[in-house]
This record gives sequence, C-alpha cells and structure tokens, in this order.
Amino acid sequence: MKKKLKFNARTYLYIAACVFVTLVILLAYNMVTSVSGADSTQYVYIDPDDTRDSVIAKIQPFANTMGLTGLSSLVRHSEYGEHIRTGRYAIEPGEGAITVFRKLRSGRQASMHLTVPETRTVDRLAAVLGQKLMIDSADIAEALTSQEYCEKLGYDTCTITAMIVPNTYDVYWDISVDKLLERLQKEHDRFWKGDRITKAARIHLTPVEVATLASIIDEETANNAEKPMIAGMYLNRLRLGMPLQADPTIKFALKQFELKRIYQKLLSTDSPFNTYRNTGLPPGPIKVASIKGIDAVLNAVSHEFVYMCAKEDFSGTHNFARTYQEHLKNAAKYSQALNERGIK
Repeated sequence: MKKKLKFNARTYLYIAACVFVTLVILLAYNMVTSVSGADSTQYVYIDPDDTRDSVIAKIQPFANTMGLTGLSSLVRHSEYGEHIRTGRYAIEPGEGAITVFRKLRSGRQASMHLTVPETRTVDRLAAVLGQKLMIDSADIAEALTSQEYCEKLGYDTCTITAMIVPNTYDVYWDISVDKLLERLQKEHDRFWKGDRITKAARIHLTPVEVATLASIIDEETANNAEKPMIAGMYLNRLRLGMPLQADPTIKFALKQFELKRIYQKLLSTDSPFNTYRNTGLPPGPIKVASIKGIDAVLNAVSHEFVYMCAKEDFSGTHNFARTYQEHLKNAAKYSQALNERGIK
C-alpha cells in the first residue's frame, strides 16, 4: 500500500511538472506570437483617458488571439496601467507581445503625416486639425484667437494665418498646441528663406502682406495658371493707390462665403477687411493662403491692367481691362450671364 501511494505521489508530481512546463512553453509562445492578425500595419491611438483594459480593447479587433493573450498578461502584471503613454502606435505584422509591450511602455509611437489645409476661418482650421490630432479643436481655436498668444509668435489675431503654410508635415498624433504652432512657425520660416524673401522685397511686400494678397487671389480663382496675372493687376492697384475692390473681402467681412453676387448695398459693409471702403491691403489674410497663391504674387505677371471681371462663360477665369469703360463692358456681360442663369 505504501509503495502504491509513493508511486501515485510521483505520478502526480510528474504530471504537475509537465503541466507547468507546458504552461511555460505556452506562455513563452504567446509572448513571441504576432499580436496582430492583420497583413498590414495597424495603428492604435491611445489618449489620456485610456486604461490598460481599454488599450487591450483597442487592439482586440485586429489581434491574433494568442499574441493578444501574451500582451494582456504583460500589461496586467506590470506597472503599465500607472504609466500609460499617449500616442499613435504602429503594430506591425509579426511583432510579438514583448516587442509591442516595450513599444507601448516606452512611448515609442509612430509619427503621422499631417496635412494642414487651406481654410477660410480659424474655427474651420481648428476643427480640421482637431479631427486629425489628439488636441481638442477648442484649444487650437483659443490659441489662434488669443491676441496675447499670437503676439508671442510675432503676429496678431488678424495676421496669424499668414504664419501657416498649407503643406504636409510629419508630427506626433499627441502633439500639444504649443508644439504644433511652434512647428508651423519653423516651417513658415523655412518656407520663406532665400528666394521668396528676395522676391517679396522686390515688390515691396512683407511675407505677411504677400500671404494676405495671395489669400484674396486664391478666393478670386481656382485657376492656378491665371493667378500670376491677377496678382499683377492687384499690384498695379496698390502702386497707384487704388482700392483693391476685391469681392472676396466682402464675403469674408460678412462671413457669408456662399454669396454668388456682391450687390452695391454690400459694398458699404463696415469692416477693415472691406477693400471697397479701404485702400491698401486688409489687415490680414482672408484665408490660409495656398503655396500656389503665394508664389503667384512673388512671380506676378507685369502688365498694365487695373480692372478684372469674371468671364461670362463661368470658366473661372477673368476678362482684364486697362480702362474703366472697358471694365464696364466686361461687367455688363457677366451680369447678363448671371441673370440668364437666375443667379442671385
């Protein structure tokens, strides 16, 4: 009887050892098995409200079950929950639980391509950036509409959009408002180095003034080929001391960008942006100026035209005139075309 008991004890010990070894092997396998079950890179966005459980929940939809089990074990049996790092993390096919865990724990996130758009208002710009970044759009808008904040960057609330060059930049998803605007300022300074500064000085405009004129030209036409021609016309007006009389500035002053026609009664709108009432450039851009628009001003066509009117064929291009009489004829043709189409 004693011998049988001894045999059973050894058997149980052997079985327990086998189970233990199996578990260790299984755990080790889980640790090196790919966390992702997808064939392509997947991205996980971790924000300040995340917990260790919510992080795992965000990975679960594309996860390999065994790899996720290994990652869950590492997350739950470590201090990761007390030190969660925000960011956008790339989880590559074939990356095991240990590799992914180290990436999350160390905050080794992947950068992203942020396209800064051409927008008409600061609120719209903030909304677009807020959709792409972790930052709250309200925080971006608050910074861009704060006189004190803008002055720290060397601008004011009217000129701050001149600092923004619409382009695509590599940034981190959890970048702060301060870091984002510092980055945009550096990109602006890099953009304006060298040839562009020389050309701006040649036409006696500052970078802010160039961006302001470019923003008007962008709103006048989407035809990039015609923009240097329009720029030449507006530069002629500036040299002659004539008001720019740019319809887009009326739309901006009224914040009614959907207007199809600018009637006489709207030309008396009381606003520093009204270029019918005020000579010279408005106090700042009426949108984030495009690079094409900026370069059109810097490479403006030299000519003698001082008037322009949209073509009656609605091609998006313009008829130019040297005299007011010629301009009136062009304006009459366009007005008739509007009437025929019932555009009010």
